[in-house]
Amino acid sequence: EFNQEQQELENYTSNYINMLPLMNTSTEIITIPVVVHILYNDNLENISDDQIQSQLDSLNKDFRAQNADISSIPSVFEPLVADIGIEFCLANKDPNGNISTGINRVYTENTSFSYNNNSMKFSSQGGVDIWDSKRYLNIWVCNISGNILGFAQFPGGPANTDGVVVDYKYFGSIGTATYPYDLGRTLTHEVGHWLNLRHIWGDSYCGDDEVDDTPTQQESNGGCPTFPLLSCNNGPNGDMFMNYMDYTDDACMHLFTRGQKNRMIAALNL
Repeated sequence: EFNQEQQELENYTSNYINMLPLMNTSTEIITIPVVVHILYNDNLENISDDQIQSQLDSLNKDFRAQNADISSIPSVFEPLVADIGIEFCLANKDPNGNISTGINRVYTENTSFSYNNNSMKFSSQGGVDIWDSKRYLNIWVCNISGNILGFAQFPGGPANTDGVVVDYKYFGSIGTATYPYDLGRTLTHEVGHWLNLRHIWGDSYCGDDEVDDTPTQQESNGGCPTFPLLSCNNGPNGDMFMNYMDYTDDACMHLFTRGQKNRMIAALNL
């Protein structure tokens, strides 16, 4: 069923992109309500409201191309930079219509959660159940075992596990946020997946991320490479390692492209 949903989305995305030259694309900003589920076993994991807000601020700047470090993008890639036109706000009502801060704090007996089984998404397994995924972006913040920064579910998966999970050590830009993943870009990357973006290297050797304006690259990049970094005959400009969908350090991630925007908006439209 998931494969069928993904194929339907890919067909829709292709048609959407082909129709773009004929469409009067709207400049309206899409606002997505967010609930942040904080799962904590100790006080350190129970991160502050200010740290949560620092993450929302970073996420919004990244998705609106208002991040200060956008000036670090090589000039050859500057014309490709996209304001995605999506903003995120903490939900002001819960699924029952009660006033909410959009922050749901839940104590758990679990000292950590595995990324393999989505246990953080079920109260029966020491986690917390999802809020209606048709109305909210659900973000679970917890201690993830196995040195995993975060993970997301692509569109078309089960409704009761839809959303994004981020380790409390890599969420936001203050408090427990840990260098070199301390600028909130883990969530930016994972929300990209949630909106149907692939890794920029296509998860294979010189793979395809289904985006026309991102250069083909050999594999993931880590750390903070020096421009240009050539691979897969992609000279003279090389890898777009400063894209949010690579694996570089937070301080070296700066942009989404217009092609990536089209995929994300298509996913929301469908």
